[in-house]
Amino acid sequence: MISKKVRDIVESPSNGVIRKMFEEGAILKQKFGADKVYDFSIGNPDLDPPQKVVDAVREVAADNTHLRHGYMPNAGYPETRAAMAAKTSREQSVEVTSDCVVMEVGAGGALNVVLKSLLNAGEEIVIPCPYFAEYNNYVHNHDGEVVPVKTKADFSLDVDAIKAALGPKTAAVLINSPNNPTGRIYDDADIIALTDALKEFGAKTGRYPYLICDEPYRDITYGKKVATVFDKYDYAVIATSFAKNLSVPGERVGYVCINPACPEKADFIAAAIFCTRVLGFVNCPAFFQKVIAKSWDAECDFSTYEKRMKEICEVMDYAGLKYAKPEGAFYLWVKCPDKWNDDDMAFTNHLKKYNILCAPGSGFAGKGWFRIAYCCSEQSIINSKEAFYKAVHEE
Repeated sequence: MISKKVRDIVESPSNGVIRKMFEEGAILKQKFGADKVYDFSIGNPDLDPPQKVVDAVREVAADNTHLRHGYMPNAGYPETRAAMAAKTSREQSVEVTSDCVVMEVGAGGALNVVLKSLLNAGEEIVIPCPYFAEYNNYVHNHDGEVVPVKTKADFSLDVDAIKAALGPKTAAVLINSPNNPTGRIYDDADIIALTDALKEFGAKTGRYPYLICDEPYRDITYGKKVATVFDKYDYAVIATSFAKNLSVPGERVGYVCINPACPEKADFIAAAIFCTRVLGFVNCPAFFQKVIAKSWDAECDFSTYEKRMKEICEVMDYAGLKYAKPEGAFYLWVKCPDKWNDDDMAFTNHLKKYNILCAPGSGFAGKGWFRIAYCCSEQSIINSKEAFYKAVHEE
């Protein structure tokens, strides 16, 4: 008999709803034709990887060195860790060394390693709402509890609400910037206010909660910069990947990087290396570790996403739907029409009648909203205009 805990999650209406819609979209496209199905369900980037990544793939594939597909140290190849340290140094304006980095199986693997490393049973992770649907599962994987906290009306951080949520069981605060699903970017003022609150809490209690920064969308921004954290808070750790910015989500390559100023740096890295092994990852995939070491700094053009963002906003305006205009990533967070009484599950099911697939907001701790992933074809966005209008206005 399977675990009751797992069975309850699997049978939950919100479990895997995004993936289910993605798979349902494939069936609908076969039935009606791809041009008549408007699939905004999943954040699967449709831009091709930059040429530098393609060239690196060819170069690594041509390498016939003996044991090139074998195991490496659990933390990753030394040259790959050094490259990620250089990348993080550039992003954080702080000198980061390779011993601060552990290579992981995507950002999801990185977050699970961080949470496994930090959590004792029953301890809490404070997360601003709305947030990526899988965070609940990641925290529960390691016997932790999620403490959701409200954000402000514009979905920026409500630091007072976070302060009120901190307590003796708080192990960490988890933020995602640019945010999935809102596209909100937390700027320097947000992060300074948050880290000041964490420092104040630590000084009073003797326990400094970690600040976990989930940053796979860091490079996909529309004019506003993602704030640095290493220069503001010693107990900061970054979990990220190359799935979104380099358009290689299926290759599952990411990393964890601890602030070099963290007093627990050595213990944290030892724990992360151990957890990478015992969670069954063993190591980040060897082939793409080598690829990323050669191509992490590839130049990317995200203007296509910005163009699609403007186009999907125009579709929402035409349909009469309210939304939060994103500052980054490739998601639009949309309010359900008033007559649906915040029943986002019912409304997204209603949208299916018009061959529109969107993710219900309840899965993101955002009841009454739904998420559009506009990292799809531009034509699909344009073609959805009348379908959205009919879905909103027809009885």
